[in-house]
Amino acid sequence: MQAINASIGFDRKMWRQDIRGSLAHAAMLAHVGIISTEDERAIREGLAGIAARIEAGDFPWDEGLEDIHMNIEARLTEAVGEAGKRLHTGRSRNDQVALDVRLWVRDAIDGLTGQIEDVMRALTARAEEHAATVMPGFTHLQSAQPTTFGHHMLAYVEMLSRDRGRLADARRRLNESPLGAAALCGTGFPIDRHMTAKALGFDGPTRNSLDSVASRDFAAEFLFACAMCATHLSRLAEEVVIWTNPYFGFVTLSDAYTTGSSIMPQKRNPDAAELVRGKTGRVMGALTGMLTVLKGLPLTYGKDMQEDKEGIFDAAETMTLCLAATAGMVRDMVPNAARLREAAGAGFSTATDLADWLVRELKMPFRDAHHVTGRLVAKAEAKGSDLAGLTLAEMQTVEPRITEAIFGVLTVEASVASRACYGGTAPENVRRMAAEWRERLA
Repeated sequence: MQAINASIGFDRKMWRQDIRGSLAHAAMLAHVGIISTEDERAIREGLAGIAARIEAGDFPWDEGLEDIHMNIEARLTEAVGEAGKRLHTGRSRNDQVALDVRLWVRDAIDGLTGQIEDVMRALTARAEEHAATVMPGFTHLQSAQPTTFGHHMLAYVEMLSRDRGRLADARRRLNESPLGAAALCGTGFPIDRHMTAKALGFDGPTRNSLDSVASRDFAAEFLFACAMCATHLSRLAEEVVIWTNPYFGFVTLSDAYTTGSSIMPQKRNPDAAELVRGKTGRVMGALTGMLTVLKGLPLTYGKDMQEDKEGIFDAAETMTLCLAATAGMVRDMVPNAARLREAAGAGFSTATDLADWLVRELKMPFRDAHHVTGRLVAKAEAKGSDLAGLTLAEMQTVEPRITEAIFGVLTVEASVASRACYGGTAPENVRRMAAEWRERLA
């Protein structure tokens, strides 16, 4: 029973949040006259001593005391006597743990937000450097249209900006204090919940004591935001794995973010990217685990909710590692501009530009232009050339009105430059958007 019941092995991570909550609670109890100012001072000094011991690694954790709350309260009572026994007046471990988890998740959100912004800055810097570096754009992992490396980097900036927004939304919703809800129905003591909420940086206290101790939707929402961000990092990591493959040769990574083989000395494996891709499953698993724990719980608190913490802790730590690795890889990778340009022209990637020219210059309906372009692609394919390798005469056998001007739109540089609509891949667009993100992230 002790082994399955104890949580001190993992919930000790919340010691800072637990002490913060206790300090605010003690100050409020003294303010409203429930405990004396002398007791509040003794509690404050005792908790400061406990914090120093934990920070120094000199705190005797006792599994027999079950959790972080009882461990700290027991040591406090040993240190300051009767005053320590008065600290728990007007609260329960139910609202105490709900408070600690909210504080811990809020701190984690703040840390992860800073890391997300660091990855965004790294991607933005690469976008500015390579605003005009042409590369192939893919659909179905097949060559589609030319784009630029900078535009590709900015796509991930946009994804991460939404991840940052989801974390901000989650933070805003969780920023209510459950302290004072006590076991489930509130307390008969004349506590001031608004005071403790303000002291702990919350927007205010929660409005329903049952919901206060029963709900962990804020934790599930945090985990979803983490899982979505991890998914975006995994997509980028997958591209790094593909791009560093010699058959693609789009980018290289240094030895700092690759590993060798135990028997093949020529290998440079993109292990950092592969691990970011692989660790995404842990974060998704934490979300699934949280929802599974919560789905069958009647109001209010059940010991099942002890299972909320390890998934939260692991997901946050995993995200911290993955974001750091991703920021490092983005800054480390060196695009092969010549290879990217060569690949950008493969697979008749300027076919859409040809069709657009027929619509624009010959006033041809797009569906007719699509048909003509398909015939020209087939002709080039039979000849073993790209579209620009067809002669004007050969093109005119398919559509007699085609002129020499057609060749001006068949280069990959002309293709990307023409995509100048808002959000398009034109280098000037990329430079402008990268500059905007740089300023926003400064």
